[in-house]
Amino acid sequence: MAREPNRPSRREPPPTGVLDWTGRKHWRRKALPCRYKCGGLPTHLRDSSGAPAHKVCAELAVARQAQEYAEAYENERLQLT
Repeated sequence: MAREPNRPSRREPPPTGVLDWTGRKHWRRKALPCRYKCGGLPTHLRDSSGAPAHKVCAELAVARQAQEYAEAYENERLQLT
């Protein structure tokens, strides 16, 4: 019986999640203002829809959206019981 090589264990992502920014599809030569209007410097990064976005801004937006969905779900669940 062949042994599997020792593989390093993967750490779980933080509760807010981590977007995958690897690959060329998230990088453009031209820097544009962040879609979240954070007031920061223009960015070369693009989100999954191709809009310019800083990594931190996009991940905060996803975290906020997840929190809003969780709160809406909890409110609806409480109203049904």
